[in-house]
Amino acid sequence: QVQLVESGGGLVQAGGSLRLSCAASGRAFSNYVMGWFRQAPGKEREFVAYISWNGVTTYYGDSVKGRFTISRDNDKNTVYLQMNRLKPEDTAVYYCAAAAGGGWSSMSRYDYWGQGTPVTVSS
Repeated sequence: QVQLVESGGGLVQAGGSLRLSCAASGRAFSNYVMGWFRQAPGKEREFVAYISWNGVTTYYGDSVKGRFTISRDNDKNTVYLQMNRLKPEDTAVYYCAAAAGGGWSSMSRYDYWGQGTPVTVSS
């Protein structure tokens, strides 16, 4: 079992930045690939970013590419999402997820999910 707790969400003006954190506990964090997803009101949950177990490989959704950066610190059992140049359309609840294998952009490949942290971007 892996428990995931997100933090760092909040209200920010368009053009601003936020850094989300996801703290993991339980089984060895470095065994898991990690992803960030988001769900806006009335919309389906969508893929945001992925990072491999060692942080070497990252992958982003088209809507955030070039603005968001995913990273991880295996010593601290934490994955981060640095969000820059935020837009109102980035408003959503952001979730982190852990996968024992695979992962990438497919929600069904993730085994554990956090409870989410809300991000609101005002125009």
